[in-house]
Amino acid sequence: MMSQVIQITSTSTSTVQYSNGYEQDEYMMQEEEWDRDLLLDPAWEKQQRKTFTAWCNSHLRKAGTQIENIEEDFRNGLKLMLLLEVISGERLPKPDRGKMRFHKIANVNKALDFITSKGVKLVSIGAEEIVDGNVKMTLGMIWTIILRFAIQDISVEETSAKEGLLLWCQRKTAPYRNVNVQNFHVSWKDGLAFSALIHRHRPDLLDFHSLKDDPLGNLNLALEIAEKHLDIPKMLDAEDLVNTARPDEKAIMTYVSCYYHAFAGAQKAETAANRICKVLGVNQENEKLMEEYEKLASELLEWIRRTTPWLENRTPEKTMAAMQAKLEDFRDYRRLHKPPKVQEKCQLEINFNTLQTKLRISNRPAFMPSEGKMVSDIASAWQGLEQAEKGYEEWLLNEIRRLERLDHLAEKFRQKAITHETWAQGKEQILSQKDYESATLTEVRALLRKHEAFESDLAAHQDRVEQIAAIAQELNELDYHAVAAVNERCQKICDLWDQLGTLTQKRREALERTEKLLETIDQLFLEFAKRAAPFNNWMEGAMEDLQDMFIVHSIEEIQFKSTLPEADGERQAILGIHSEVQKISQSYGLKTSLSNPYSTISPEEVLAKWDKVKQLVPQRDSSLQEELARQHANERLRRQFASQANLIGPWIQTRMEEIGRSAVEMNGTLEDQMTQLKQYEHVIVNYKPNIDHLEGDHQLIQESLIFDNKHTNYTMEHIRVGWELLLTTIARTINEIETQILTRDAKGISQEQMNEFRSSFNHFDRDGMGKLRREEFKACLISLGQVGHGKQKKKGGMETDEFRACLISMGYDLGEVEFARIMSLVDPNGTGVVSFQSFIDFMTRETGDSDTAEQVVASFRILAGDKPYILAEELRRELPVDQAEYCISRMPAYRGPGAVPGALDYTSFSTALYGESDL
Repeated sequence: MMSQVIQITSTSTSTVQYSNGYEQDEYMMQEEEWDRDLLLDPAWEKQQRKTFTAWCNSHLRKAGTQIENIEEDFRNGLKLMLLLEVISGERLPKPDRGKMRFHKIANVNKALDFITSKGVKLVSIGAEEIVDGNVKMTLGMIWTIILRFAIQDISVEETSAKEGLLLWCQRKTAPYRNVNVQNFHVSWKDGLAFSALIHRHRPDLLDFHSLKDDPLGNLNLALEIAEKHLDIPKMLDAEDLVNTARPDEKAIMTYVSCYYHAFAGAQKAETAANRICKVLGVNQENEKLMEEYEKLASELLEWIRRTTPWLENRTPEKTMAAMQAKLEDFRDYRRLHKPPKVQEKCQLEINFNTLQTKLRISNRPAFMPSEGKMVSDIASAWQGLEQAEKGYEEWLLNEIRRLERLDHLAEKFRQKAITHETWAQGKEQILSQKDYESATLTEVRALLRKHEAFESDLAAHQDRVEQIAAIAQELNELDYHAVAAVNERCQKICDLWDQLGTLTQKRREALERTEKLLETIDQLFLEFAKRAAPFNNWMEGAMEDLQDMFIVHSIEEIQFKSTLPEADGERQAILGIHSEVQKISQSYGLKTSLSNPYSTISPEEVLAKWDKVKQLVPQRDSSLQEELARQHANERLRRQFASQANLIGPWIQTRMEEIGRSAVEMNGTLEDQMTQLKQYEHVIVNYKPNIDHLEGDHQLIQESLIFDNKHTNYTMEHIRVGWELLLTTIARTINEIETQILTRDAKGISQEQMNEFRSSFNHFDRDGMGKLRREEFKACLISLGQVGHGKQKKKGGMETDEFRACLISMGYDLGEVEFARIMSLVDPNGTGVVSFQSFIDFMTRETGDSDTAEQVVASFRILAGDKPYILAEELRRELPVDQAEYCISRMPAYRGPGAVPGALDYTSFSTALYGESDL
């Protein structure tokens, strides 16, 4: 076969020109040409022999062989075919094993055909030249292989091959002084460029700044480090590079390409490590949030568990002071202890929503708190706390009213009992006397009349005894603490009353038997006795009433005692009877005693009691005046509280409506809504002193025992509940907007899409509650699938028509079965309603770009060098210390084929990150 001649010329269009007229697109621009007679500079030939031989051996050693003489060892074509199989990873046709020349030519032709099949046109290189050991042709063929398999695929910033490799070198060495890479010959003679590449990627291998102006020493250092630590064989000779005016470009390009491939692999591993670090960082942060949620939930539930029994305790105290102390403890609870817990509960819900959003964005399974620590469990426990709290306050107030009533009744019982006991004192002895046995007729008649007067007095005291018994019964019903003493005293009074009744009946019977013997009765004394006894009883009752305690709760209940003109007339009439007796006695000179035998009441006693009554009336008027002043002060407190409450109540309602409108209306971007909500929050926080001032007024009202207020419909409980609801609502609304921003940024949703989702959601939210019922959600999905056509594509999102096609492709109009599946995604708890956040999560989930388990497995496979397992030292070498130890402690042992001691199963670990796991 006729020998062919190859000529590689330098062109500006990166084209190889061969002597037979064919052209081949070159992978890089050539800067020199081989001479027409195939004569190379001896120094260049020497450099190419050494470099190409080392390059071939760096690949052949993977197959357990090498070459010694580049033109001799490739002559039979066997090692040439083996080299091509190693660098391409493909199988070549079976070689001919014969030792004849035609066998060798056939093998070489198979290798050349394989090179041609890779898009390389071999011109002027024939199998005969390789078999004959033509050095120039052999070097040219090896250079073609290097170009195709080592340099062609290099690509940097839209440049490839030689330009790409040169640009890569320039980018990597740009920060280093005295390094200026402009070509692949003289720019590398001082060794600084090689040292800069090593230091840029592995600064731990050499100290670039300590290098001296020693080209030979710098070259030898770089070549040795590359061979020892980077597995790049010494393809160049430092002395040849220093002593040659223009080193061979092909040799240097071949050697530099090894640097590129070595460091490109490290960069790939670094990228894989970064991905793993990112995934593990997200997982660690989520675990920290979960632990914080569990801790905060446990503490809040423990506080509720301790507080609820205290609020449910309804053991009454026996004194007003003890109940007032309980009321003060309850005020401290409402003012000091509960508000921080309200904030903790709100923050717990916010943390839970944020964590779930982060888990959805990072494609992790939803967080399920420990049993009994769900947000719903905490809300249920909190509701129980508030129910107990409401009942406790009502019970306290009722108990205070009851004790106040008991104190009043006890004092009233005491005064009435003293009055009755004083009246009854000695009556038993009087009724037991038998003075009528030795009395005259007149005296007997007098005794009989006196007894009739006593019976009138006794009948008049019947009401008082019944009142005493009724008060004692009421004290029993109200569970008065000293009810035993009251019952004992009441029983004594009733027993004495029964005894007096019996004695009275017996005395009357005796007097009536004797009355038949008596004929004369002084009618005047009798009339005096009959009128004086009721009047005396009336005066005692009046004195008792004027000294009786009273309790009122309003100005209208205060009544002043009127003057006593009718009583004064009766007094004068009774005293007139006695005056008439005196007049008759004086007129007719009677010697009869002027003492009234029918009555124990003397005119002096009537006058004395009347004077006392007149003294008690002004005192009673003074007490009523003092009570009137106190009720006026209470009225001022009522009006002061009402004026503030009537302002604060509507203010809270207005803020709630503003926040509700902000959550529904789409005014600007989410950031604009966030700014507006933050302004609302600032206004609300600054309004807190008004609430505290109202609490102070409310405390004054309770201390004054004021239980009603006709000037306002707002109670302090209404204001507290409204204020707590306002704080919770603004915090939840801000968290919802933050979650929407987080979802928008993570999923790439544009503001226009977010507004469109919000518009559709609001349109079907008929009642304005911020949630869609099942049929409303279905209608909303259908409307989103049929929105207007032809809209322009929004930045960061799909066109409306594309989105409609996406909805249809996902099966959102396939019927009840598919819709039931969608409802299980957006309403996993089966509440029957869909929140806006769940709606946004669902609309973005199918098109979101997030890490997957397959991507993490691929990243670990790169770090493991394509092994199905990874070792602990490889993780510690490629990952930060804390995340490497995190993987080692959680990654299970590898049990598959080819397992070695210490092998870890990264596939199971990566899958667990995205599945149901305790990680």
